[in-house]
Amino acid sequence: MKGIKVIAFDCDGVMFDTAKANRSYYNRILRHFGKPEMNPGQFAYSHSHTADQSLAYLFTDKQSLEAAQAYRKTMSYEPFFKEMEIEPHLKPLLAKLKPRYQTAVATNRTDTMQGVLMAFGLEKAFDFVVTAADVGRPKPFPDPLLRVLEYFGTEPDQALYVGDSEVDEAAAKAAGIPLIAYKNPRLDAAFHISGLNEIATILDG
Repeated sequence: MKGIKVIAFDCDGVMFDTAKANRSYYNRILRHFGKPEMNPGQFAYSHSHTADQSLAYLFTDKQSLEAAQAYRKTMSYEPFFKEMEIEPHLKPLLAKLKPRYQTAVATNRTDTMQGVLMAFGLEKAFDFVVTAADVGRPKPFPDPLLRVLEYFGTEPDQALYVGDSEVDEAAAKAAGIPLIAYKNPRLDAAFHISGLNEIATILDG
């Protein structure tokens, strides 16, 4: 694929299988306040939205939401790293992409992203990382991806975004960046893959 300069990745569900970790994280908060654990709909929402959005979805009145936010700030995400599984082809792919391509992360995580990268030896693997805390509007708005384009000085058709959710699809469309859909055939995307190693094939095509 000609003209591509930047490959950007979502974190949860793409770089890592974080289903167990995120479920445990939010269930701990819910249990602390005597609430039942997440149902499938709540889990699906929290898995692709920011922590603030997820808590607002789980705690619908102002008082309980403020209490939940305060409690979350006392928690460390580090204990949940052990429940994350890195995508087996991620590190080999990143090594193969450099130095020909620039790489980035565009995620709706906020204050946990740097810790995740350090825990898995990826703190120097990406040229740029943008989280929900770095932009005015997180995904599904295009702001994180527009920040990536701005940082590298590239046009939308010179980038690819690897995502797995409708939130990623909407952000990529709004930014004009072709989407590589990871393990989600329901998404409207330029490409569909089931393993990150397939990205090299797309780029060589």
